[in-house]
Amino acid sequence: MNEEYTPDLVELTDDDGNTYNFEVIDSLEDDGNHYVALTPCDKDGNPTDDDALIIMKEVMEDDEIFYEEIEDDNEYETISDAFINRLEDFYEIKD
Repeated sequence: MNEEYTPDLVELTDDDGNTYNFEVIDSLEDDGNHYVALTPCDKDGNPTDDDALIIMKEVMEDDEIFYEEIEDDNEYETISDAFINRLEDFYEIKD
């Protein structure tokens, strides 16, 4: 079987109307919520020089998926620790 990798790409728009491209590198469920770990990329899914790991909460409104920042510090710590534990064998993660 020869399956070609196709990244899961999302385009996010900030409050100022600027758009950014990201690749979804992992997702997880916790306490009934869905979270994604994103890394910046270009429109074609190629990594950018920015090696950031962005963690967002997935929210469903009117059958449409939105991503929002995790406002609660405890929730963010719990979710970011979970992603770090899952991803540290595959990526170089710096605090």
